Amino acid sequence: MRLQKVLASAGVGSRRRCEELIAAGRVTVNGESELPMGTRVDPSRDVIRVDGERVIQPSGHAYLVANKPRGVVSSMADENGRPDLRTLVEGRPERLFHVGRLDTDTSGLLLLTNDGDLAHRLAHPSFEVTKTYVALVRGSVADSVGAALRAGITLEDGPAAADRFRVRDRSKGRSLVELDVHIGRNRIVRRMLDHVGHPVLELTRTAFGPIRLGDLSVGTVRDLTSSEVGALLDAVGA
Repeated sequence: MRLQKVLASAGVGSRRRCEELIAAGRVTVNGESELPMGTRVDPSRDVIRVDGERVIQPSGHAYLVANKPRGVVSSMADENGRPDLRTLVEGRPERLFHVGRLDTDTSGLLLLTNDGDLAHRLAHPSFEVTKTYVALVRGSVADSVGAALRAGITLEDGPAAADRFRVRDRSKGRSLVELDVHIGRNRIVRRMLDHVGHPVLELTRTAFGPIRLGDLSVGTVRDLTSSEVGALLDAVGA
């Protein structure tokens, strides 16, 4: 397809406007900005950007972010009859599945999609997608704890480390901490904090790669914007 047609179908603007963007060098295809008018592209293979932002073609895929409440199981159909993710997406026509999981007693950001390839990449440990958590823990967390977690500790199933760690608040024998991890092992954040002597009282995931929870209400979902979908694709080299 001609590049200006692809841009127009993605909602960038009219074909005339898209031609102007191409001529101005504001459009890149696989990193190349010197593009003759009439350049042909394959939207399924070529990475197209306007002013650095990835252009996403309309597709039959759905991409959602949910704010999972505590007590809800990370399953689309829990065999034991417990509250599951179906309660968050009632009325949606797509057959959705979750990317990774959150423990039943952990709240926060969970991605839902019907794009199997992207979901596989996001969940696979080789892509090392960073997740951000906020935890209320027991005890007053010393600065040395953060240094130890960033340096790395050894758990029963191997080494673990935080990519980033900070204490947001200390009050009345409790601390509010924030940390980034790219490890996807079972209950990894809870086990890391318990290992350094600060058991988790409450845990919320606030970011998954470039996607932020923001002010999304607990128990609700929203569709990702096209720029957010593009950022996820970039995060896993898709």
